[in-house]
This record gives sequence, structure tokens and C-alpha cells, in this order.
Amino acid sequence: MKFATKAIHVGNEPEEKTGAVIPPIYMTSTYAQEAPAQHKGYDYTRAGNPNFCVAEAQLAALECAQYATVFSSGLGALTAYLSTMKKGDRIIAMDGMYGGTFRLIDKIFNKFGIEFVLVNPSEKEKLASLLKSGPELLLLESPTNPLLDIHDIRYLSKIAKSSGTVTIVDNTFATPYFQNPLALGADIVWHSCTKYLGGHSDIIGGAMMTDDPTTDEALKFARMAVGVNPSPMDIWLLSRSIKTLAVRMEKHQENALAVARFLNDHPLVNEVYYPGLPGTENHEVANKQMSGYSGIVSAEFDLPIEETKKLISSFDLFLLAESLGGVESLVDHPASMTHASIPKDEREKMGLSDGLIRFSVGIEDSEDLISDLARALEKSRHTLCPGGG
Repeated sequence: MKFATKAIHVGNEPEEKTGAVIPPIYMTSTYAQEAPAQHKGYDYTRAGNPNFCVAEAQLAALECAQYATVFSSGLGALTAYLSTMKKGDRIIAMDGMYGGTFRLIDKIFNKFGIEFVLVNPSEKEKLASLLKSGPELLLLESPTNPLLDIHDIRYLSKIAKSSGTVTIVDNTFATPYFQNPLALGADIVWHSCTKYLGGHSDIIGGAMMTDDPTTDEALKFARMAVGVNPSPMDIWLLSRSIKTLAVRMEKHQENALAVARFLNDHPLVNEVYYPGLPGTENHEVANKQMSGYSGIVSAEFDLPIEETKKLISSFDLFLLAESLGGVESLVDHPASMTHASIPKDEREKMGLSDGLIRFSVGIEDSEDLISDLARALEKSRHTLCPGGG
């Protein structure tokens, strides 16, 4: 089956008792047992739920994986994996990661003796040396949040594998519609389901997919033991949303490219970050491993920082809010919002300036979105040059 067909049909059999086309929501915490420890596959929803199984079948199919595990959030999924590590284990992480990921490792797991090193991908010799020393984990996002750098997943996974290092790729921005990290050599693919997979800004969730049965068993044990299970309702909504992922991602990408081109040509914009714009290194690497460029555009404006903040607070359609990947368009100031947990000096090393703005381009009509941007930018221009200069 092709992608859109799998998204709709895998894991979604009509309910046996009534023939319901849509699986019911199993809003239960516990399950009746025939005798002690004899049950029908479920004993307590923290350990498993029929709705979990439906979504896991969908996610595994879309990521071309053997196994999937759903969690309470993207960070809940990473917490589950990190809980399988021990004191003295080392994590190599690529610059440009989401602020919440940095905070979880640096402020929580670092206290338990798990070592953490951030590496700029341009430092190839340093990265190769660190990987040859046999760290336990290589963690990366591609595209990154919010600079949209594209890491060569096949190359990095190959180096990591030669030293026995597990590679986890955060595929939240690309989604399985545009990229499959396991097919490129990664060991685990990780998602914040809150974003494009959920797609409607109404759930929090996470997932990890793998082809390794031992890893899958460890993740499901950690979900139960650490207590990072999702609610059946959230996972039912996730399953519903996955069915429209293909059509949504096509529209997100179409609109994002239109917004990127508009911003790229605007005199008040210094730089636009979007892998779909030709002529950049990111564009070339993306074309090697992705089938599309997704719906996030970042930009730096030729405006004082306070004027930039006024600008992004003045849009009508681009709502000023954290998160991304919903059907509605959002705008975010990473330095003070999604990435505020990363110290300023670390942010600047990553290339994340105070003037950087991230747009999550929704699936509205692109002409309306561009009109919204144009109106607000024209207002900023008149504020800076009241005489029309």
C-alpha cells in the first residue's frame, strides 16, 4: 500500500462486536481478568490499551518500522528511552535541538551522571572522534528546530553504527510523509505527535519507532514503569488525525514554499531559512533524503528586536503561540519562547539569534497568509520610515 492508504487502513479494522468503522475510545483504567494474571491482553492502561495498539500499527507502517510505542508527549518518549541508560553513559547531540530536549538532558538526566556533549555538525573531525570513542547515543533532529538545518542521516548513522552507538532521529518536522530515518540507517525514529501527526493543536503525545524487538520491549516497559503513557482519548484523536496526514502535509509544504518565497523577496527580511529554497547546502542534502520540505519557515527581519516583537504580535492569521504543525498558522519567537531554556551563549553558538522568528505555516489559503504578512510588514516599514522613505 502507498502512504495515504496505509495511513487510513492499517490498524483500523471495523470493530468486531458492532461493525463500527471507527474504533471506539477505550476510556478505561483497568480490565476484568478471568483469573489472577489471566486476561485478554490488557490489565492496566498504563501498560497498554487497545487505542494504543491502533495508533502504533499506523505509526509503524508509516515509518516503515516493525514496532512503535506511543507516549504521553514527545519529551515523555525521550524520558522513557533515557531511563534505560545508566550513570557514565554518554550522549552526543547535534547543535540546533529543541529547547525542551536540551533542558531534559542538561537539567534532569545530567544530574544522574549521564554525560552530554553538543557538537556543531560543521566540526566533522570532532564529531568523528567523539563517535569513534563509542558513546551510547547519537541524538539529532533533521530538519532542526528552528534553523531548519538538514543533517545527513545516512552518513551520521553509518559512523555511529561502526562504534556501536545508537542513533535516534527526531523526525517531527519532516514527518514520515517526507522522510523515513530508519530507511536511512537510524536505529530509532522519534516524534512529538503533538505537532504534524496530531495536526490540530488539540493533543499532546509522543512516539518512538524501531526495528529492534529488544528496544521496543524496553520502551514499552519504561512507559509502564516511568508512567509516561498517553490517555486513550488523545491517542484516539491521534489515530483520526494520521488519516489525513498526507493531504495536510502537501498543503503545509505548498503554503510554506509560497511564504518562504515572499519573505525571501521582501526588503525588510535579512535571511530566510527553508530547505525548499534552491541554492543552499540544506536544499542539496534535503533532496538526498527527503521527498519534500514540510511547513516550517524561519526568518530574520531587518528590524530592531523590539520592532520585530511588535511585528509578530500584530498578525491576524499567524497566531503568536508556541508549538507547530497544526492546521492553523502560528508564529513564534524562539529565544524568548520555545528555546528560552537554552542559555543565551549556547543559543548563539547554535546560530539562534534573538531576532530569529519561526513560522508554522498552516493549511489556510496561501494568498490570505501572504496578505497578512504583507500588511504587518508594511506597517513596520511606515513606523521606521514615517515619511515613506
